[in-house]
Amino acid sequence: MAMMRLRREDPRVVGSFRLHRRLGAGGMGVVYLGSDRRGQRVALKVIRPDLAEDQEFRSRFAREVSAARRIRGGCTARLVAADLEADRPWFATQYVPGPSLHDKVAEEGPLSAAEVAAIGAALSEGLVAVHEAGVVHRDLKPSNILLSPKGPRIIDFGIAWATGASTLTHVGTAVGSPGFLAPEQVRGAAVTPATDVFSLGATLAYAGMGDSPFGHGSSEVMLYRVVHEEPQLYGVPDALAPLVRACLAKDPEERPSTLQLSMRLKEIAAREAQGLSDTRPPAQRGHDRERERDRERERERVAPERPTARYTERAERRTGGTPVPRPQPPRTTGRNTAPPSGPRGSRPPHTNGRPRRTGAPVRTTSTGRRPANPRLLRQRIVVFVVVTLIVALGIALAQQL
Repeated sequence: MAMMRLRREDPRVVGSFRLHRRLGAGGMGVVYLGSDRRGQRVALKVIRPDLAEDQEFRSRFAREVSAARRIRGGCTARLVAADLEADRPWFATQYVPGPSLHDKVAEEGPLSAAEVAAIGAALSEGLVAVHEAGVVHRDLKPSNILLSPKGPRIIDFGIAWATGASTLTHVGTAVGSPGFLAPEQVRGAAVTPATDVFSLGATLAYAGMGDSPFGHGSSEVMLYRVVHEEPQLYGVPDALAPLVRACLAKDPEERPSTLQLSMRLKEIAAREAQGLSDTRPPAQRGHDRERERDRERERERVAPERPTARYTERAERRTGGTPVPRPQPPRTTGRNTAPPSGPRGSRPPHTNGRPRRTGAPVRTTSTGRRPANPRLLRQRIVVFVVVTLIVALGIALAQQL
């Protein structure tokens, strides 16, 4: 939370608290950072002088402080002290360190679905305690939610009203923030816990898309949109959009209760958080698949003699790791070996009684014929010569006779 130096007109001591810095100013007064004698830090709000002179305002302010004292637990800043009879009434609440939801979204952009759901679940649970005390906040908005290390906290109950009270106020009194007010507040009807549900829905929409669901404009334009137009939720995460839209229903009876809202948001937060931890984005999964395909291509290039390795690895993955017998390639004794073309069990072809080495390369001539065996060629020549001599001798004997 931004802090500013004290101005010349600012008090230095209020009650038993010493003031150190300005935390902000609103329609009701100025908020200071203070501390007591024990060093406990508080957020102390001092009412504006003109409102302090209004007796009607003083009476209502006293009722609101009394209602705030009844709030126990929940995601709220605990009321520490108050003085309703001072010249300028004041009250002090527990100081909550941390940025507001408005500042965090403005600086870092919209939150994720899991973050919005977790914040919404804590806030709706805190509102259960607030409403059980008979109090309606009436001005729930991103700047009134502080994100402390222990979780979100609801602050600024300065304009809180008792359940059922009218929203019509004296001129100059803050009644809320356009864009986060419920339609019944704009019409001047009685406020109920459903009023805070509407404001919480608008706040969650802002956290999820970084903008008000009713856009921007003058106060009159914003109030008209709240009453007559539907909210724009285009940037709200899909997991939250239906629930946020239900919170922003024009009729208070159609909105979920704070208890229903808390339970539903807890379910969404748990589911979204589980999804973020157990699954990876589609782009990352796509990169992983591409890298796996590259590794498989590399294995095929380096080890082409194992064409069935990838098949058996996939089979083992499908069977939960159970080893699958891998087909063995045929044994070879040389290069360019092919399996025998004959029936199973047949003997390899022979040449002159000797088995031909099936692994040796087969030589051919330029005409495509296999060259003759030298030994067989010699045998054929001898037979040819002998036969020729016998024939010649026979012809000679026949001529002499």
